Amino acid sequence: MIAKLRRFIQSHTQAISPEDKAHQLKLAAASMLLEVVFADETLAPEETALLPKLLTETLSMSEQDAKALIDEAKHVQGNATSLFEFTNAINTEFSLEQKQQLLLAMWQLAYADGQLSHYEDQIIRRTADLLYLKHSELIQMRNQAIAASHVKAAK
Repeated sequence: MIAKLRRFIQSHTQAISPEDKAHQLKLAAASMLLEVVFADETLAPEETALLPKLLTETLSMSEQDAKALIDEAKHVQGNATSLFEFTNAINTEFSLEQKQQLLLAMWQLAYADGQLSHYEDQIIRRTADLLYLKHSELIQMRNQAIAASHVKAAK
């Protein structure tokens, strides 16, 4: 458990190949999404179905790769001690737009089961702070997720 975390941190401090670096970034993003999924301690079927879809859209990957990444992220995320471990890597490599898309995906997961728990909200807000996003961007992404969830509910 600690060895995996140590490898994760070392991978960000040592020179690694571009492919490994890209994988580590995707792993960090997937771990952030899992933080939201597990925040309310219930894994809703809607969240389970939405998570691979969000990864394929947000990180431009196949559904099969997304599912494998989720499995790997569950191990890494479970061993993490803070959000900073993931957001630090994302801050150095993601553009503003990519950070916003990640935050939007987090909000979409939070609203997937039809209700926002206090813990989900708290994690997303902390993540936005750690990603140096403005409060207005946080609210904008939340409103987009709410609008999208209302469209789905109307269908």
